[in-house]
Amino acid sequence: MNTVTLGRAGIAVPQNGFGALPIQRIPKADAVRLLRRAFDGGMRYFDTARAYSDSEEKVGEAFAGGLRDEIVLATKTQAKTPAEFREQLETSLRTLRTDRIDVYQFHCVGQCWRPGDGSGMYEEMLAAKAAGKIRHICVTSHLVAVAEECVDSELYDTLQFPFSYLASDREVALVKRCEAANVGFIAMKGLAGGLITRSDAAMAFISQFPNVVPIWGVQRERELDEWLSYMDATPSMTPERRALVERDRKELAGSFCRGCGYCMPCPAGIQINNCARMSLMLRRAPSSAWLTPAWQAEMAKIDDCVNCRRCASRCPYGLDTPNLLRANLADYRRVLAGDVKV
Repeated sequence: MNTVTLGRAGIAVPQNGFGALPIQRIPKADAVRLLRRAFDGGMRYFDTARAYSDSEEKVGEAFAGGLRDEIVLATKTQAKTPAEFREQLETSLRTLRTDRIDVYQFHCVGQCWRPGDGSGMYEEMLAAKAAGKIRHICVTSHLVAVAEECVDSELYDTLQFPFSYLASDREVALVKRCEAANVGFIAMKGLAGGLITRSDAAMAFISQFPNVVPIWGVQRERELDEWLSYMDATPSMTPERRALVERDRKELAGSFCRGCGYCMPCPAGIQINNCARMSLMLRRAPSSAWLTPAWQAEMAKIDDCVNCRRCASRCPYGLDTPNLLRANLADYRRVLAGDVKV
């Protein structure tokens, strides 16, 4: 397993991080067990967020006490005002049961916060660092132009951004831009929201980039088992895996829903982050669970779309979400009717 140093932050960790968003969906005891197993298996970078319901609480429970000093702890704030920033930071410190956060990130920004921009947000980061409550000022985004601006600003020690083998040329260039600027790169959505189904190919791709730490979303023991197995036997980019990557890129690269959910809520109650990629999920992660009466009812809500296009305006990837939803519904109904086999 490669060791990655996150740019000027100087943080060195195995190239195999734990993304703690999914643990909000499981009981605390199960989450704590997963987190400690990840640590015992060699993972050292653990990423959560104030927005992930009780994820911070579970991470805090797992690593309170002696283990805290053995890990790199990352969390995020979606605050939009200095008062919100201070409240969220104090809440994170309390729920994580720590006196400092190693990587503190502005979460999913739509702009590059700067000192003197009138918002006071970057000044709050500086004050928190001066007080010893955070070690590094960092940022996450889904917007490539904003991410590029953050890197070029020289204000942020790390950038977290979606990155997988479905990445565009511009996104690959962003990784290299970070390397040149000595900004650590943390890769989220390394499995493209579940559309990449071969973890070995995903890991082999990421391992080609010496400045990238991926955070894999983990919810189940079997998922963790896969990632931990790569600590001692890291997959390389073999001809077979390269061919798989190329096939997937031809099928998936471009206008597909990543399932990030930033388009929601929908006024018609549509679960856009699942419904807009249902066709791909049926083919790439086939399960009868997608065809239950409950899911049929969810997909039928697409008929109620009022074409307000709020979802399209919020999509970080510029997707024509209403038309993508309708195309997925039409395909879904062909599958239900037996006209298309999956």
